[in-house]
Amino acid sequence: MAATVDWATARSVAARVVKDDGFASTYRAEALRADMAELTPQAERLVEQETGLVSLNGSARAKVVDRAEWVDANLASFDRLMRPLLAKLDKSKLDRPDAEPSAVGQLLSPLGKVVAGAAGRVGPKMTGGELGVLLGWMSGRVIGQYDLLVIEDERPEDQDWVYYVGPNMLSLEERYGFPPEEFRLWVAIHECTHRAQFTAVPWLRPHFLGMVNELVDAVDPDPKHLIETVKRLAEQKRNGGQLADGGGLSTLFATDEQKEIMGRMTGLMSLLEGHGDVVMDRAGQNLIPSQPRFHRVFANRRKRASGPAKVIQRLLGLEAKMAQYAEGEKFVESVENAGGQELFNRVWEDPAHLPDAPEIKDPSLWIQRMA
Repeated sequence: MAATVDWATARSVAARVVKDDGFASTYRAEALRADMAELTPQAERLVEQETGLVSLNGSARAKVVDRAEWVDANLASFDRLMRPLLAKLDKSKLDRPDAEPSAVGQLLSPLGKVVAGAAGRVGPKMTGGELGVLLGWMSGRVIGQYDLLVIEDERPEDQDWVYYVGPNMLSLEERYGFPPEEFRLWVAIHECTHRAQFTAVPWLRPHFLGMVNELVDAVDPDPKHLIETVKRLAEQKRNGGQLADGGGLSTLFATDEQKEIMGRMTGLMSLLEGHGDVVMDRAGQNLIPSQPRFHRVFANRRKRASGPAKVIQRLLGLEAKMAQYAEGEKFVESVENAGGQELFNRVWEDPAHLPDAPEIKDPSLWIQRMA
């Protein structure tokens, strides 16, 4: 298979973007690893008590990483996730050797003609570079992450980790004066909630990955589609329209079929993120007296981005991601107000019970449907 994404370039570019945190060589790294190894099982027990979700994959495992290691872990996940799409794109090139390979370069770069001449050679490096910039930028902002991708033919010890980005956690503790043990447990509860969602509900992981595969199957690699889309967007811009909505660049080039799939994925991710926030604020409240302040600080940080960070968030669709937390929380609370946790738990019974994007925004629609 041709290298549609140059992973080495992605890693190299990300390394230049990542701030040298020096985390791995500090004495604080080992102390944080010891803390998270102890707090993660505790968080998992608190999540079980609060939600009733018990993992079918055994106990959660904590891995404290620096920013570069977080980038490497996500490149590995991207590689596993994108294999079907890359294979499809490569097959398209073989099926249509006369297709213009440099449409993206011509349309997105003022040096389009130069890029056109070298697209076959530098295309993978350009794609890898863009991915490297994205992951490098995000590595300074992520605190924790559950790696939900589990591939049957790959080593179990390389998968199913709860990641914590050590330098970012320590930076927030120092900046806001957070009590370390409380803050670390609070973060661990959120990530263990995500792990519980995907490992206690047997159908949820394959359902999510199935939607990803649907999205891949709906990709049209024909450059003509891209060109027509850019023409439409240019006309929209001339008429005073706004190009990047909360969904980011991905929604600009999506077909109607892809947008329908994205709508279902948005509903699911809003549910999971909102549920994660609700549980992290409830579970172990007596152990985390600073929880209301943590919640306030993070809510304000999500709203406060400005300047270049605001532009990047908008282009990448991170504004929509941030909205998912608030809308998901509102959904969980509205459903529980209507029928308690018993009604909310119906979301875990069947894929058909998952709320879509309109139901997340208006929980009464889902409540009526379940009734």
